[in-house]
Amino acid sequence: MIKNNAIVNGLKINSFTSKDEFLDYINDKKNILVAINAEKILKEDKKLKNIINKNIGYPDGVGAVMALKQKGLKANKIPGSEFWLDIINKYQNEKSFYLIGTTTEVIENTVKKLKQEYPNINILGYQNGFINEDQKKELKEKLKNLKPDVVYVAQGTPRQEFLMDELIKVHPALYMGLGGSFDIYGGYKKRAPKIFLDYHCEWLYRLLKEPTRIGRQLNLVKFLILLKLGKL
Repeated sequence: MIKNNAIVNGLKINSFTSKDEFLDYINDKKNILVAINAEKILKEDKKLKNIINKNIGYPDGVGAVMALKQKGLKANKIPGSEFWLDIINKYQNEKSFYLIGTTTEVIENTVKKLKQEYPNINILGYQNGFINEDQKKELKEKLKNLKPDVVYVAQGTPRQEFLMDELIKVHPALYMGLGGSFDIYGGYKKRAPKIFLDYHCEWLYRLLKEPTRIGRQLNLVKFLILLKLGKL
């Protein structure tokens, strides 16, 4: 059961001491799960902050964990790219699922692999993440009729959060934004090697793989300075 949360730069972040605590907490929830990292904490987007603050933001990045600990809370990093599978592993016999996101090839491969690894999983439907307004109306009707317990949306921030905020109003369920997790799961993209994860340097691996991310990584430096100065 969740016991703590803190406001960091106007953003509410929930603190969980373990994945198991988080899994138990969300069992009966009909909210949106939003991964919080340093970049998202610094992002000045009122619409996105409002969505996060009325739902469940959790520490997906080491920056969010550091901010929570500075507020005196116990917190562990909970990578969303792993946690969505933890949800399936725990609740595959109890809950139904609907998947949205990425390309048709990737989503079809994701569903195929999930059915192989979790034979009891109940996937009620899926579709790619390129959705126009007419398709969005159709999606809302599908969700209202199918009534999945868990809806995964992999489109990237803030697009996925804005879509989930619309969908939850017509079909209350547990929603989770996954960014590029389907691509990682299907082998189209790689997570950082274990040594980078162990030393909380996944950001460095991403920068080495994609030097064009330098602007985003400078945000991490800005975050660390503001955190050190107590301005978050």
